[in-house]
Amino acid sequence: MFGLDLQEDYKYEKKTLDPHINMSARTYLEQRGKNPVVINDTTFKWMQLGLEYAGIDLNEFEQSGRTFLFLNNAAIRVRTAATGVITAGFWFDFPIYEKNPDGSQIFLPDGITPKSHPARSWNEYAVEDVRSLFLYMILKGDYGFNNATTTIATLETLLPPGYIASNKSRLGYLNGGRFDPEGKINMVLVNNQDSPLRINNVTNCVTSGLIATNGQIHVAGTTVFPFRIQIN
Repeated sequence: MFGLDLQEDYKYEKKTLDPHINMSARTYLEQRGKNPVVINDTTFKWMQLGLEYAGIDLNEFEQSGRTFLFLNNAAIRVRTAATGVITAGFWFDFPIYEKNPDGSQIFLPDGITPKSHPARSWNEYAVEDVRSLFLYMILKGDYGFNNATTTIATLETLLPPGYIASNKSRLGYLNGGRFDPEGKINMVLVNNQDSPLRINNVTNCVTSGLIATNGQIHVAGTTVFPFRIQIN
């Protein structure tokens, strides 16, 4: 019709992507970290640098029977290219509080609001705060699409119970400075068209269900809060 070829029938073939990455969680992290296998694929660069600053042995990511929450670069810091200003991510949501030489807090002219700035590197945080954050990202046991439901699952992490953050950043003030008091985390399968896994009622994973040789990997693309948040 009108000089156009008739559309031919197309036989749709359903294919399911293989979630197996055929490597350990550590190898996956390193291959997309600060020294990537594929040029510029540094998706987990800032996570790897944070783990190194915290002194966490990457062999933790070789252990089996675990679920790993990875933080991609955007979950840690989003920087405006033109100005270099941090505008989102963990470093923005948990800024560094500026102190006087005697260690007391500097306030803005209103005398109420603490003066702060988005972190510029991991070493502006206390080492133990960063260490505790990443221990919280390693869950004990298997959790993923194979057993997730729309009912919240509360899981143990490697974070010891009772950790309280230093006052160097907003970590020490939000939620009273308390990381999750039991060292536990909430995960749930959200009932919508995308069916993402959600962390602590706030953060949706951007990629979920990657099956490493020693456990599952879920990737967050925005800030993960290190405590369970109640939604009323």
